[in-house]
Amino acid sequence: MLLIHCPYCGVERPEIEFSCRGEAHIARPADPSATTDEEWAEYLYLRTNTKGVYAERWRHIHGCGRFFNAVRETVSDKFLKVYKAGEPKPDLDQIAKEAGK
Repeated sequence: MLLIHCPYCGVERPEIEFSCRGEAHIARPADPSATTDEEWAEYLYLRTNTKGVYAERWRHIHGCGRFFNAVRETVSDKFLKVYKAGEPKPDLDQIAKEAGK
């Protein structure tokens, strides 16, 4: 069973209490009225989908209900770091290096 640490609750809980919401740190277009259809399609549908260390957005749906970000190694599913929403994106290369990936 995969255990995930919620940075808001401060507890480690089974993955069935959480829901992954995709890639973290995706910026909405600054001026939606000036955005082309191709730019909207890129914003809505195109993601990095990295094999390796990846920053994702998660929600603790059966706990506090809050969104947070996590750095996860996608091959092994190991969580390397969790942090609150709104905090800056950590250096993924440095985290991978520390984890020996």
